[in-house]
Amino acid sequence: MRFLRWLMRYPVVWLTVVVLVGVLILESAGAGATAAGVAVVYVGGVIAWTLVGMIRDVLRGHIGLDILAVVAMVATLAVGEYVASLVIVLMLSGGEALEDYASRRAKRELTALLDRSPRIAHVLVHPRSDSDEVQDTDADDVRVGDVLLVRPAEIVPVDAELLSADASFDESSLTGESLPVDRRAGDEVLSGSVNGARAVRVRAVRRSADSQYQQIVELVKQAQEERAPTVRLADRFAIPFTAVSLVIAGAAWGLSGDPTRFAEVLVLATPCPLLIAAPVAFLGGLSRAAKAGVIVKGGAVIEQLARIRSATFDKTGTLTEGRPDLVAIEPAEGFAPDELLALAASAEQYSSHVLADGIRRAASGRGIPLRTASQAQEVATNGVTAVIDGRTIVVGKPAYVASLAPDTVRRSIESGEAAAYVAIDGRFAGVLVLADDPRPEARAVVAWLRDHGVERIAMLTGDTRGTADAVAGAVGITDVYAELLPPEKVHLAGQIRPRPVLMVGDGVNDAPVLAAADVGVAMGAKGSTAAGEAADAVVLKDSLLGVAEAVSIGRHTLRIAYTAIWIGIALSIGLMLIATTGVIPAVAGALIQEAVDLATILYALRALTGPATGLPRPAEPQAFATGTMSSVTHSD
Repeated sequence: MRFLRWLMRYPVVWLTVVVLVGVLILESAGAGATAAGVAVVYVGGVIAWTLVGMIRDVLRGHIGLDILAVVAMVATLAVGEYVASLVIVLMLSGGEALEDYASRRAKRELTALLDRSPRIAHVLVHPRSDSDEVQDTDADDVRVGDVLLVRPAEIVPVDAELLSADASFDESSLTGESLPVDRRAGDEVLSGSVNGARAVRVRAVRRSADSQYQQIVELVKQAQEERAPTVRLADRFAIPFTAVSLVIAGAAWGLSGDPTRFAEVLVLATPCPLLIAAPVAFLGGLSRAAKAGVIVKGGAVIEQLARIRSATFDKTGTLTEGRPDLVAIEPAEGFAPDELLALAASAEQYSSHVLADGIRRAASGRGIPLRTASQAQEVATNGVTAVIDGRTIVVGKPAYVASLAPDTVRRSIESGEAAAYVAIDGRFAGVLVLADDPRPEARAVVAWLRDHGVERIAMLTGDTRGTADAVAGAVGITDVYAELLPPEKVHLAGQIRPRPVLMVGDGVNDAPVLAAADVGVAMGAKGSTAAGEAADAVVLKDSLLGVAEAVSIGRHTLRIAYTAIWIGIALSIGLMLIATTGVIPAVAGALIQEAVDLATILYALRALTGPATGLPRPAEPQAFATGTMSSVTHSD
C-alpha cells in the first residue's frame, strides 16, 4: 500500500521510468526511429508543462531555475541524446520526490507535534461517583469544569487539574524533556502530555482552543507557513547562475564546433542546492529547535537569531525564577504586621503582578483570611488600589505609593530582593519584602552569549533601580535600565545598537517590546499568551538555556544552508568546466547531476544535528511546573 501511495503521489516519476525502459528496449530491438519519436513526444510534453509553470511563477514575481532544465532537455533532444533527455526528466521529477522526503525528514519534530494534537476526550457522566462511565466527545467541545478520564498512555486533551492522588506524565512532545514528570492532586496537567501506566481523573481548566498544546500547534503552523529567507535568496541566485551556465555551455559549443557539447554542459547545471537544499536546512533547524523545546516562527527568524549582536532581558520571571516568597514584613509605626499583610494580600487579589502571588501565598500560609473589596483597580506596572472595609489600600512601587502617601520611606534592597510598598488611607503603612532569586542558569547563559559574539547585553525592567542592579550584578549584566514603562522599553529596544537585537521576556507588558525587537523570545512556560503571540520564538521549558540553544541552532542552520548552496554551485561549475572537454557524456552528466543534488541535500540535513551549547542541563525536569502560557503575569 505504501508503494501504491508513492506511485500516486509522484506519477511523473514512474511514468518517466516506464518510458525510459520502453525507449531502451526499442533501441536495442533496432527501432531507433520509434524510440526517438516516443522520447520527443514525452519530453516535449514535459517541457510544455514546465514552461506553463515557469510563466505562472514569473507572473508572481518569482524567477525560477527550471529554465536550465528546460534548455537542457531541448538541447539533448536537438542533438539526438534521447536517453539523456529522459534521464533529465527523471532527475527533475525525482527531485520533487527527494525534496518531499528531505522536507518530511527535516520537519519530523514539527509534524509530530501536529499529529499528536488531542482529538477525543472521555467526559465522565457521573463525576461525583466512583463510576468510570464516560461519554466520548470532541476535544474542542470540552467545557471548563468537565471531569475527564485519561486512560493509560492516552494524550491529555485539554489543560486540566489533576484530581487523582498522583500520576506520571510524558511531556517530551512539549518540552523535549525525555524523563516523565510526576504530578500530584491539584497540580496542573498540560494538554499534549501522555499519561503513564494508570488511569487518572482530571478537571478541565481551559477549553481546547486556550490550552497549551493548541497554542503550540498554532505556533508550529506559523513556522511551517513562513518562507525561509534563503529561499528568496535562491531567486537572486537564479539569474546569475543561469547566465554563467549558459555562457559556459555556449563557449563549449563555440570552441568545439559541436552542439552536443552544449547539451553535455547544461545537464550538469544543477539548481537543486538552491531550490531544495537551503529550504531543507531551514526546516531542519526549525525541527531541531522544536525538539529542544523552542518553537521558532519561520526560517526568517532562524536567520535573525544567527546574526544577533545585542541581547536585552526582562527581569522578573526571565532572569529570575518569577516566584518571589515573602521574607520580611516591615510595618510603619502604628501598624501591626499581620494586619498589614492581611490588607495587602486582600488588595493583591485584584492584581496579576508576580509579587501579588507571593503576597497572597504568604497570607494563606499564615492562615490569614482574605477580605473582599468593595472596589478595586490595577494600574498597570505600578500597583493596585482597593477599598476594603471602608479603608483605601494601595500596594505597589515606591514612586506610585509615594504619589498617594507623601510620607512613604524607601528602604534599601539587597541582592535578589523585591519590595511591595503599602499605604492605608493616604498614610505609609510599611513594606513587604520578597525574595526572587536569579535563575541558576542565568549567569551561564549571559556569559555564553557574550563569548559567542553578542556585543551588548542589557536589562530592561520596570522594577526599582536597587532591585534591578542587584539581580543584574548576580547574573553578569552591567547595562541596566530600570523603572521603565512599556512604551519606554519599546523605545529603548529600538535605540540599542548594534543590531539585530534579541529581547527575552515573559509577561503581558513585555508583548510590545517583544514585537518591536528584531527577535522577540517569550518564556512560554510561565509567560502570557500575549507574549507568546507577539514573540518570534517561544521557549517551552522554564529555563533560559533555550535562549542560548535558539541562537546556537540559528547560527548552525544558517551556516549549513549557505554551505550547501556554495558546495552545489562549486561542484556544478567545476563539472560544467570539465564537461566542456567532452569527457562527460550527456547521460553520465545527468546521473552525476543527481549525485550532486543528493550530496547537497544530505549535507543540508545536517541542520537536524549540530554542536551543543556546552551549557549544563537542569538537574531535574522543571518545565511547566507552575503555569502555562495561558496564565497572565505582569512582570516588572
